[in-house]
Amino acid sequence: MARIDTHHHCIPTMYSEVLRNAGIDEAGGRALPDWSPEASLETMAELNVATAILSVSTPGTTFLPTATDAAALARDLNDYTAAVVADHPDRFGFFATAPMPHVAAAVTETIRALDVLHADGMVLLANNDGVYLGQDGQDDLFAALDARSAVVFIHPADLPGPAVDGVLPFAADFLLDTTRAAYLLVRNGIRRKYPNIRFIISHAGGFVPYASHRMAVAITSDTGASPTDCLEDFAGFYFDTALSSSPAALPSLLAFADPGHVLFGSDWPFAPLPASQLFAAGLENYQFDASTRAAIDHGNALALFPRLGSAPASIPQSLAGTLRNTTRRTVMRGVARLMASR
Repeated sequence: MARIDTHHHCIPTMYSEVLRNAGIDEAGGRALPDWSPEASLETMAELNVATAILSVSTPGTTFLPTATDAAALARDLNDYTAAVVADHPDRFGFFATAPMPHVAAAVTETIRALDVLHADGMVLLANNDGVYLGQDGQDDLFAALDARSAVVFIHPADLPGPAVDGVLPFAADFLLDTTRAAYLLVRNGIRRKYPNIRFIISHAGGFVPYASHRMAVAITSDTGASPTDCLEDFAGFYFDTALSSSPAALPSLLAFADPGHVLFGSDWPFAPLPASQLFAAGLENYQFDASTRAAIDHGNALALFPRLGSAPASIPQSLAGTLRNTTRRTVMRGVARLMASR
């Protein structure tokens, strides 16, 4: 079967205009790319993706100063994305935007998005204008999510501090941002207090799989929590493979994550197509058994999103398109093998 892409962004035209009117023309150190549903469908064919779950990336609504304005933009984004899904129900899903850090407004929009728009989950930034997910004061939001057994996609944002000259934020800062949020969700007991929430953390969890034992020891020394419980909570996150399916990252991720908790992700269009193809090729080159490969490509996502069981098993395209995409994947697998050998 074709893949389910759980890390696939949308940038509606009206959102691009709002960002640019606010003087924002990049995210994470990358210029805002062009996007359309049609472009997503073309990219999905290139990556052998049957269904993509759309989400708005950083900065979300955090650049707006008032809860009223942030909530209005979140509603507009969610209504637009729900309409895209309604037009292509077997090709798209969506994670709805919550106007954080305004908790009351975020609860209201979360309930509307999940109960009325039937979003597949929510996207929450790791930090929202410097307020991290998992810090005090967010229990009403977590309670609403837990009551609905919601899937929550945690996406990094710019760190609440100045960037370091020469370090592109998406290259390293994003990984730290995600890790900070995951750390707080474990350290502050959110994972145990709200066990019905299924959290997906981006980019193979940032530093979580690699640094999990060190972080568990730190939490134990700080709070007295059981290190075994901390490791269990960290391993119980879901992890996507966006920009992370390399021969260096995959062994740590697969050794650490709970079975069934690794999902395919592309990070398109913020990751340009060649980068998405390169990391997809790394996944294809990795020595999985057939069942593990199928689980990462689509099976694990189907367990989270059963409605996607109606997605097409293969991508409908012309013979010429099939040959072209097969050739490109073969070339990218060769490039990925060459990089892995160095």
